[in-house]
Amino acid sequence: MKKLTVAVQMDPIDRIKIAGDSTFALLLEAQARGHKVLYYTPDQLSLDGERVVARVAPLSVKDEQGAHFTLGEAHALDLAQCDVVLLRQDPPFDLAYISTTHLLERLMPRTLVVNNPAEVRNAPEKLFVMNFQRFMPPTLITRDRAAIEGFRKHHGEVVMKPLYGAGGSGVFKVGAVDPNFGSLYDMFATMFREPWVVQKFLPRVSEGDKRIILVDGVAMGAVNRVPAENDIRSNMVRGGAARETELTPREREICAALGPELKARGLIFVGIDVIDGHLTEINVTSPTGVRAIKRLGGPDLAVAIWDAIEARRA
Repeated sequence: MKKLTVAVQMDPIDRIKIAGDSTFALLLEAQARGHKVLYYTPDQLSLDGERVVARVAPLSVKDEQGAHFTLGEAHALDLAQCDVVLLRQDPPFDLAYISTTHLLERLMPRTLVVNNPAEVRNAPEKLFVMNFQRFMPPTLITRDRAAIEGFRKHHGEVVMKPLYGAGGSGVFKVGAVDPNFGSLYDMFATMFREPWVVQKFLPRVSEGDKRIILVDGVAMGAVNRVPAENDIRSNMVRGGAARETELTPREREICAALGPELKARGLIFVGIDVIDGHLTEINVTSPTGVRAIKRLGGPDLAVAIWDAIEARRA
């Protein structure tokens, strides 16, 4: 495979925690393969007439927190000159994020953008999953109070969360009879203009929320994220603990059903969340889990992801 010119659109690299950062794992592997890596943040992206331009800086990385990156001199570059652009900034999936997908879409197919920006835009993580309801717990997407109260009456305990939230932020468990519901509803109505996700509570979340990584539609590895005591959120940024795990037959069935559509959409790097055999999210924006899986003795999925990227380029 020829050496590639790779630009990565990500959050400020000086702020990341490399021990759990999947983007950093991808950068280490790209560098190990001899690819030329360029770095920029989303605010440095422009549409100049027909050219998609970013102010990029050559990047070298080292697996040592605090000394993990070195940047060269920044300069404006037409991203059409790159072979690959990694779309890797974290949510929120807001209009700023969506705007970058419109710009990066203009580079396709000459430049490979991972994940495909049009499909990232068209597959919001808590909406796209509703295409696979046969694998999901009962789920309602609404901001209508009567609909939520009817759902709670039917299903009992529920979880409420923002439709475009991420990292466990704004996730609440609501009891079948809960004096906090009115205040919570008012808070959500004030904070969020979009609908919310209301989902039947799965008590076995205390045993873990499994993150499964699919690479070009194929399940390649998983980590079980166990919530901290007295918390329903398993996200590792919220105190969840990573545990080694294997896929169950049910989880393999879920992956087999999702795989062909993910591959067809150009969603090369995807992380799905499964609780007690129930699919809850399909993460396509900036999935995590690569470093945790490797640390627990699983495969180095950065290798598999770059193999898939290089195969697509070829």
